[in-house]
Parts: sequence; structure tokens; C-alpha cells
Amino acid sequence: MDQNTDDVRQKRTPQRDLDAMDRKLLGVLVEDATTSYAELGERVGLSPPAAHERVKRLRRSGAIRRVAALIDPEALGKTLLAFVHVDTTGWGKTTALLAIEEYPEVEEIHSVAGDTCMLLKVRTESTHALEGLLARLYDTPGVKATRSYVVLSTYLERPVQPGTTSEWPAVVKRQE
Repeated sequence: MDQNTDDVRQKRTPQRDLDAMDRKLLGVLVEDATTSYAELGERVGLSPPAAHERVKRLRRSGAIRRVAALIDPEALGKTLLAFVHVDTTGWGKTTALLAIEEYPEVEEIHSVAGDTCMLLKVRTESTHALEGLLARLYDTPGVKATRSYVVLSTYLERPVQPGTTSEWPAVVKRQE
């Protein structure tokens, strides 16, 4: 399997670094992307046209990839959330495996380091639907095993946040 798959998913990188004002704008937009430019400017200390220009620049640079609605899974009957580890024979990032994205139950696909190749976040209507998705995975060439972790409760689920932690607490060595 000498197939180069690095171009399967290309990410655009921002053309310039985000400054503090960009992060403030993104912070407001991540809470509510329908905020008007007048309110957006007022909340971050810019005029509405300046806020509009900055948001346009953030879109052009790829910092804002798209605007989407966050749907309540219960409203759609998709109450079963699971994370599926997928083990493959060789490099997992194949076109055949990535084709699993055609199923709307698959919310995220990640290539990961560790004891598995791929990590999927899936949301289904039932355990029966999850079983069907797993059967589809096993039909994929190269998939040799899966491990599913069904979520019992969710305490935090949010989109990417614009802030960063400037200083992490120091690691304290335990005395034995």
C-alpha cells in the first residue's frame, strides 16, 4: 500500500496571525454566528464597518471556515453518541475508509497516533444503527478491528474556541 494520501484532506492555513481583536470577534461569533455587525462591533469595541471588514478577512484567510447551525441531537432522534477506534492493516487514511463520511451519522474522522489508526465520532438513533455502521466499517478493505465507546453523559461539547491557555500549571512531583 504505497498510496500517498496526504492530499485527501487539505487544510488552509491563515495568511496572517490572529491578533487579540480577531480572537474577541471569534469568541462572540462562536457563541452566536448570527450576531449583527453592529452588535459585534459594540461587544468588541469596533465600529460596525470595521467589524465587518475583520470578519471578511477572517473568512478569506480560512480562520472562519463556514457558518453552521448546531442542531440538538435529541430533536433528530440521534441520542446515541459513540467514539469508534478503527484498526487497519497498514496506514488507515485510505480513500475507501474515508468514504465512511457519506453517512450522516459520522460527525468526525481523525487519523490518530497510539494504539489505533482512526478515531470516529458517530451519533446514531439506536444501538441497531450503530451496529449497521460498524458492519459497514468491517466491509471496508483493510479494517481489521473496531472498539466502540458509547457515551453515557456529556459534560462539555463545544466548537473550537478562539482563546488559548497562556500558562499551564506546573507539574508537581509526587513524593513516594
